This record gives sequence, structure tokens and C-alpha cells, in this order.
Amino acid sequence: MFDTDKWQEIFSTIKKNKLRTFLTGFSVAWGIFMLMILLGSGNGLQNGVNKQFESSATNTIWVWSGQTSMPYKGMKPGRNIQLVNEDYDAVKKSVKGIDKSSSRYNMWGSNTLSYKKQFGSFNVRNVYPDYAHIEKITIIKGRFINDPDISQFRKVTVISTKVEEALFKGEDPMGKYISVNGVPFKVIGLFTDEDNRDDNMQTIYLPISTAQRVFSGDNRINTIAITVGDASVDESKQIEQEVRSKLAALHKFDPTDPRAIFTWNSLEEFQKFIRLFSSIRMFIWVIGFGTIIAGIVGVSNIMMIVVKDRTKEIGIRKAMGATPWSIVSLVLQEAVLITSFAGYFGLVLGVVVLETVGSKIESEFFSQPSVDLRIAIYALVLLVLSGALAGFIPARKAAAIKPIEALRDE
Repeated sequence: MFDTDKWQEIFSTIKKNKLRTFLTGFSVAWGIFMLMILLGSGNGLQNGVNKQFESSATNTIWVWSGQTSMPYKGMKPGRNIQLVNEDYDAVKKSVKGIDKSSSRYNMWGSNTLSYKKQFGSFNVRNVYPDYAHIEKITIIKGRFINDPDISQFRKVTVISTKVEEALFKGEDPMGKYISVNGVPFKVIGLFTDEDNRDDNMQTIYLPISTAQRVFSGDNRINTIAITVGDASVDESKQIEQEVRSKLAALHKFDPTDPRAIFTWNSLEEFQKFIRLFSSIRMFIWVIGFGTIIAGIVGVSNIMMIVVKDRTKEIGIRKAMGATPWSIVSLVLQEAVLITSFAGYFGLVLGVVVLETVGSKIESEFFSQPSVDLRIAIYALVLLVLSGALAGFIPARKAAAIKPIEALRDE
């Protein structure tokens, strides 16, 4: 393995056939480079989708109202379903398996917030305390809405850091009063949302009970959100069905009516994406391996040509007493050298491209493409083994050459 003469002979052969060696190595390098890029792109795509789910708990079931599309007990389709506080209370009380829950009353249209001479238009979400867990809100100062705020109809608000920047201009907002559509609310908390989505950050939160009373919301709600703890997908679907049945009984619509209310089971959707990305990763590996195998076959063919070109030389070696193993090792070493060097170059190039160019790519559904270092090492080991495999068949052929036939070879 460390025979100096043998290595000198290998390098001498490579120097004599630079173009052939380059083209052979290029096919292997291109294969491993594409595998790294494909794997990194797959991870980038998965990171982007995960980021979309990170904006709220991945075990949440969202429910919002619709319009009936099926007749039910003599009632015609086309009835609007308006969710109310009693629906939320009934679901929370009767459906088993709920971990966190909140309803939400939306204030559509332009909501003007002001503090002293600063003002702006922002989103106003009116919720219960559990909503902070559902939406994964991070409190920086103060606190989120609590149960006394709800029960005592307190005029308090939790604002985002973007709202703070727009209205307070460096002044500490805690304890100050902002005007929400002309009604003063005391700032009790400052939050940020790690996903940094603009709609989530251009937002303030109010106690739902206070907002319904102050802004003429009566008992209307627009959304019910519940988390299902550690429930499996099947268990979450069962909970989702129980919620639908409960609301169907309260509002007298067919539980199988798909348009009376709408639900979105984020756990089920998240698991679908997990399975989808598993399939994508498998597809990428198949494509990557196919490309690498094409390169390995190219190396094997080149080594067959090398053996053919050196038939007479090998015959002379065997006539002078060279063992079959020494002939096999000579061919194997050359194949492994070309494959390993070219593969390592392609691997490093792929990682460098992902680290330099990929790290700057940031979009809604594509983020931070990268490759696990362990995967890169496994790929390198696979390349070395593949190089040995590529050289094995031509090496066996070289070892089987009979000296007398080799000397007659023209």
C-alpha cells in the first residue's frame, strides 16, 4: 500500500493521461457535488416549511365558521353559521383531550392606534390567555393577558416590538396608555414573534371580553383554536370530529357538511409534510446515487482501458515474479485514488457553495440550505468503497493475464 515505486508508477500513468483522468474524475466530482446540492436544497425546503409551522403550535386545531351547503332536518342550505362565546365554552367543557384553548374575535378593517402625536394602522387580536402558547409568542417585558383581565374586562393591551418602535420612539411603553380606535388601553406587555412574519408583528392583543364589550362585538367570535397536547394524528382527528359534532348540534347542521364550519388540523398537515419530505429525501438519494454510480462506472471503464493498454507491461511483471495481489493492488489503488480525490473535491465544492451562496437565500418556503456533516462523511466513505469496487473488475482481469499471452499482445 505504501510502496513508493508503485505510487510513482501510478502518478506517472496519470500524468501521461491527464485529459482522460480529468474527465473520469469530473464525472465522480459532479455526482457528489450534485448530491450535496440536492440534499442541501431538500433541507432548505424543509426548513422553509418548518418555519411556516413555527409561527404557531404544530398540534393546533383551528375552527372557523362558514355557510351550510347541505339541507338538514327541513332547513335549507345556505345558512350562515356565526360562532359565539357559548360555542367556545361548550367545546372547551365537553371535548376531551384539549390542552390549551382560545377563541378569537377579529376587528376587521383599519384599526388606528395612537400615542401622543404618533399613530398608525395595526392588527388587533382579541383573545384568551392561552393564545400566547398557541401562537408561540415570546414576552420581552411585562406579561400577556391573564384570567383577571378577562373576567374584570380590563382595558389592557400587549403590543409587539414593531408597534413599540412605531408609537413610542425609544420611550418605555410599559404602563403607558395607547388609543385603540379612540379607546385608551394600558400597555402591560411587550412581545416578539420569532417567525418575524409581518402580520404577526404588526399586531396588538386585547382581552376578548373587553374588546367585545367596548367595540360592540356582543358575544361573536370568529375563530376557535385548541391544542391537543401529545395526541397522535388519529387522536387529533378524533378530537377534531368531536368539535365538529358539538358545533353541529349547537347550530343544527349536518356534521358531515364540509362548508358549515371549516377546520385546519396543523398536526395532521405537519405530519403530511414530514412524510412528504421523507419521500423527497429518498428521491434525492436515488438521484444522487444514480449520478455517482454513473461516475463510478466511468472509472471502471477507464481502468479497463488502462489494463488493456498495459497488458504487455503486466505480462512482463508477472513473468518476473510479480504476485496476482501486487497487480490487483496496483489497479485498485489507482481507481481509489481517482475516485477519492475527485469525490472529495466535489464534496468540498458542494459544501462551500451551500455555506456561501445558500446561507444568503431566505424566502418564504426556502431557508438555510445545508448538509449534515455526518452525511458528507458517509458519502466520502461510500466513495472510497465505490472506488475500490470500480477498480476490482479490471484488477481481476489484470491479475488473470497470462505472461505468454501478454507478451504476444500488440
